[in-house]
Amino acid sequence: MKQKYPVICFGIFFAAGFLPGIPRESSAQRQRSQKLADAPSQVMLAATVQAQNMDAFPMHPASAAPTMPSAQGDNSASAASIPTQLTLHAAEQIAIRNNPRVHVGQLLARAQHQVYRETRSAYLPQLEGGAAGVKADNGSRYTIDDLRSTRLITHVGGGITLDQMIYDFGHTSNLIAASKLREKAQNANALASRLDVVLVTDQAFYNALEAQALVRLAQQTVDTRDTTNRQITELTKNKLRSDLDLAISQENVEQAKLLLLDAQTQYQTELNALTAVLGFDQPIHCELTDDTRAVSLPPPDQDALVQLALKQRPDLMALNYDQQAAKKYSRAQHEQMLPTFATIGTVGVTPVRSDAYFDSNWFGAVGLTLKVPIFNGFLYSAQASEADQRAKAAQENLRHLRNNVARDVRDGWLETNTSYEKIAATEKFLRAANLGLDLAQSRYKLGLSSIVELSQAQLAQTQASIENVNARFEYELSLAALNYQLGNLP
Repeated sequence: MKQKYPVICFGIFFAAGFLPGIPRESSAQRQRSQKLADAPSQVMLAATVQAQNMDAFPMHPASAAPTMPSAQGDNSASAASIPTQLTLHAAEQIAIRNNPRVHVGQLLARAQHQVYRETRSAYLPQLEGGAAGVKADNGSRYTIDDLRSTRLITHVGGGITLDQMIYDFGHTSNLIAASKLREKAQNANALASRLDVVLVTDQAFYNALEAQALVRLAQQTVDTRDTTNRQITELTKNKLRSDLDLAISQENVEQAKLLLLDAQTQYQTELNALTAVLGFDQPIHCELTDDTRAVSLPPPDQDALVQLALKQRPDLMALNYDQQAAKKYSRAQHEQMLPTFATIGTVGVTPVRSDAYFDSNWFGAVGLTLKVPIFNGFLYSAQASEADQRAKAAQENLRHLRNNVARDVRDGWLETNTSYEKIAATEKFLRAANLGLDLAQSRYKLGLSSIVELSQAQLAQTQASIENVNARFEYELSLAALNYQLGNLP
């Protein structure tokens, strides 16, 4: 960050020189302001909050996001590897292995680990080497370098410099702790991305499975009405039924065919959506199989579910880690105002030199530095205040997400119980519609009712069948959504 005010520092340097009479320049002070990665999460509120918090921590060029794989030929599996009978569990496992969002979360977690290593490097020695050859007017001085006046001497030499930070009153340790917490947050975000993919896979699978069931139901309706139409056609030829009966019967057949066409189109649409969720760009050819043997009861206690969600929701865990990291970073910003102890040393050789200015062909020195910030235009105090406010904002965002998690779990539990009750209601509706259709067909065969009554019974039976199918898969979808709210992974 470019400073608008001069920085006044007080320093003490103790040196033991191995080359008397020849002063050595100390190594450049290493910049210790740490870079926290801008690794935006991909999930729910935690992603947005982390992206906002990262604005306060600029990214080092070395911590840029890793290069993503090429879009061609890099799928972990091909569409041809899909089994002919695809179950929900198999679809979930394929999506976890192959969906790009899961890979993105994993790559960002690995990148954040490298940011932790970058921050931790401040505790390790900084060793540099170099060499230089100079042709100069011996004895002349370089006088345009601010307050310094350096003597210019023809020479060729090289050496190494060691810089080691000793103690800075917790500034670096808190930066490392904040970076480690952000790594944990990114790992939790990767887990949340996986949970997102599982939920979307469940939704796409059940939608496609429902559409597949409706195709079978529509085909069965076409066959049933076509059989009735052939019977009425024969009766009409024998003058036992009127042309009106035949017209209405043919109308019912065409209506059933339209229903079948719509169901087939919807099935292909849902299958395309499932293909994309599984991570393929080629169509899949398989039959979806419902491996659920029986409808399970919904969970009984919503309060226990809320507590479970607050403990294991990965997005909530990520935001909690972010809030802890913000506190650590705030503490580190306050500790910038404290002194820093470091040691520096250098050693080298000067094979080409002037004996008039160099007493020996090698040089070396070691020393201890103390750096005390005195005034820098209120930069450190402003950074500390900014970090305090962001830490408080992270705390409020965490509280907001906890409230939303509790609300979503209760809403999911209510929807699951309502969907479960709909299954029993639609089953009764279907039994009544089937009974009504049987009676209507018997009455029509005996000539006791008209074709209109039979058509209404057929329509009611078709509607009841569709409602029953929808209720079953609506309940399965509500269970999947509730598991997502609880943070349960398959």
